[in-house]
Amino acid sequence: MNQISSQPRLVYGATLMLAAALAFAATNVIQSVLPWQYGMSSTGMAFWQYLIATLFVLPLILRIGIDKMKTRRPLAHEIRAFVSALGVHVFVYGFSAGVPVWQMVTLLAMGPLFIVLGSALFLKEPPSIERLIAAVLGFTGAIIVSGIGGEGFSVMTLVPIAAAALWATTDVLTRYLAREESPETLTVSLLVLITPNHLLILLAVTALSMVAPNLLPAGVVTGFPLQLPDGVGLVLLLVLGGLTALAQYLLAIAYKVADASYLQPFGDLKVPLTTLLGWVLLSQAPSALFWPGALLILAASGYIFYTDNIRTRALKAV
Repeated sequence: MNQISSQPRLVYGATLMLAAALAFAATNVIQSVLPWQYGMSSTGMAFWQYLIATLFVLPLILRIGIDKMKTRRPLAHEIRAFVSALGVHVFVYGFSAGVPVWQMVTLLAMGPLFIVLGSALFLKEPPSIERLIAAVLGFTGAIIVSGIGGEGFSVMTLVPIAAAALWATTDVLTRYLAREESPETLTVSLLVLITPNHLLILLAVTALSMVAPNLLPAGVVTGFPLQLPDGVGLVLLLVLGGLTALAQYLLAIAYKVADASYLQPFGDLKVPLTTLLGWVLLSQAPSALFWPGALLILAASGYIFYTDNIRTRALKAV
């Protein structure tokens, strides 16, 4: 797909990305609740989250048909699934280790910088000046929201940054595969392959905790890692899996209709969305710095949308 897309496709892609951002914001809140209120380990929660997501998508698998799941790039799909699974485990560990929700999601806004770099180097999609400006604006807004300058960086600050780098790699691979694969194939292949990778990571971490119990940080493995929560905790886990399936499907379609560097600023909206959900549902009121930072993130999304629309109209007028 050309970097310049038609206006209807731009609107469609942006809408899908906004919906995915809302779904991800809801998963962030649930991921912060399950370890602390229901005692789930980060590895166990990540495994069940994606196993449940796979079960939710089973009707889609049956509707598409197994014969349509064939791909000429199985290794690329596997690498994408493993990197995505590893990013989930790193990210979820941050919640179980007590990193605040606002800090987790705002530092994920470093993802656009990784995506712009990856898209330029590996997908040959050099970003325009406008898109670079939007990425920097979104990142700056996220830093302001987090208030990191007043607290300073720590080892735990690297957790969401590492997750951002891993998921940026997943996004670039998704964009690469979307050139040939359908949204259904991208979604189902990820959800089918990611669960075995989650199980592999869980087994490896559990074995390591048994061999060297003091090597892993607290929260990675808590008791029996496959134990399910009861009552409301189980309901939240089911909702978490369903939202995960929905968000991944929306992302897959979005990357099919627009390129990664255009879409990513809209993904930054999960920062204020998560903060607002945390405020309403978890009584975590944002600081005064949230408002100017959130406005910068919104400005980044609006700016890239506006400039791309102007460019599209100019091309049509030629």
